[in-house]
Amino acid sequence: MRLLMLGGTAFAGRALAEEAVARGWTVDAFHRGTHAPPPGVASLHGDRTGGGPPAPEKGEWDLVVDTWSGAPTAVRDAARALAGRAGHYTYVSSRSVYTWPPAAGLDEDGPVTDGSPDAAATDYAADKRGGELAAEAAFGDRALLVRCGLLLGPYENVGRLPWWLTRIARGGPVPAPGPRDLPLQYLDVRDLARWTLDAATRGLSGPYDLVSPPGHTTMGELLDTCVRVTGADAQLRWVTPEAVAAAGVEPWTELPVWLPPGETHDALHRSDTGRAVATGLRCRPVGETVADTWAWLRGLAGRPARDPARPPLGLTPEADAALLAATEG
Repeated sequence: MRLLMLGGTAFAGRALAEEAVARGWTVDAFHRGTHAPPPGVASLHGDRTGGGPPAPEKGEWDLVVDTWSGAPTAVRDAARALAGRAGHYTYVSSRSVYTWPPAAGLDEDGPVTDGSPDAAATDYAADKRGGELAAEAAFGDRALLVRCGLLLGPYENVGRLPWWLTRIARGGPVPAPGPRDLPLQYLDVRDLARWTLDAATRGLSGPYDLVSPPGHTTMGELLDTCVRVTGADAQLRWVTPEAVAAAGVEPWTELPVWLPPGETHDALHRSDTGRAVATGLRCRPVGETVADTWAWLRGLAGRPARDPARPPLGLTPEADAALLAATEG
């Protein structure tokens, strides 16, 4: 197989490129050259935002995978340029395209936000929906829309699991937002890559929600695994959702991954992924995701690269102390 990655050097794109190389495929990455592609991937330099060609001007590929998150016009122009030179187009989208807040149990037939393939960058949800429409306009039933949920794993450039691992590795008391048995729904980025390439090879089309089945792990299991994997002398001190709110600490951003029980938690951690599971999605154990992410972090010479479009995550020392104080009562 010949695969063209539009991107392919950061988190999800890197996992997809590495999986394709491991299969023995020929992989080209069209990117700006800011980061080196994985070993075995050929670089085709270009800037989709700089007025240059939206895609390589020569070449043919069996599959294209596009991870673009900005203006939908970039997807529109790339898909149009490649429609006659590629067999299938996968656009890596997001569950954020659903009208907010998605109800618990929502599947791919749920209502989606407005978007346009001809729009400039506006907000993440509208941009991703516009990208979906752009891919389908150019490739029709040769377009696969991969609507990702929460992604974790090695090379994560958002900082969610890396923050928890780093905080727990420092040891001592660690505020842990509860309840312990709160179900979580996420996907190891490598499982995303495996399913996506299998699905594209099979010619699947249309939208698929890509995230683990609900309750694949819990908040307690995730943080207990971080303690075990790091070997730290950390002691998890569980804090109720009410105490978190009283301390003025923000879920999801100051406490990555975590959301209190309720409507927002249901929207992020209780989606129906039956369509993806029925077409081969398999999710590795949380212990493997945590251990491999920790091994990657320990192998870095410095801090992990972070997506500059994303705000910093995690507790400030003051918020950390405030939550720990809330566990003492």
